[in-house]
Amino acid sequence: MLTKYKETVAPGLKEKFQYANVHQIPRIQKVVLNSCFGNADDRKSATEIVLEDIAIITGQRPVPTVAKKAISNFKLRAGDTIGARVTLRGRNMWEFLDRFINVAIPTIRDFRGVSYKSFDGRGNYTIGINDHSIFPEIELDKVRRTIGFDITIVTSANTNDEARELLALLGMPFRKPAGRAEGEAAQAA
Repeated sequence: MLTKYKETVAPGLKEKFQYANVHQIPRIQKVVLNSCFGNADDRKSATEIVLEDIAIITGQRPVPTVAKKAISNFKLRAGDTIGARVTLRGRNMWEFLDRFINVAIPTIRDFRGVSYKSFDGRGNYTIGINDHSIFPEIELDKVRRTIGFDITIVTSANTNDEARELLALLGMPFRKPAGRAEGEAAQAA
């Protein structure tokens, strides 16, 4: 994936957006996985399962996240473990992105593409995954709890359009916007 970025994506972005300097070309800085299981009845076993499965998926040990304050309606005390998070950079990041885009996403049932709107205005993209069993590292017969998590791809792009083009050139399967598909068909005719 890194060689694809260097050989095809970076030159394509430089040509499309007319960057004067190679340091202006957007790149992926980090990938953050965040999972929350705050409403689990048995938080202790949920913590172990989530930490173990995220470590298997990413190849890196996640950090447990804890509640900052107590909320009685949720039966939550300050200091309770309510989730896990891992930040991937460098080789682990590129390896994870390659597996996510080329192996995991195509195994999602009834998949029509990821949303092209999930950008935050500063070039970062977030996608939610409901079931962690789409990853090939997870053995289906050993799944004890279904885990969902958010994947945030942090880029150095200044705008959403630059980040969208970066991810599209890397192979992210974006869903076509409803208005564009009809407009393109009309132009072709």
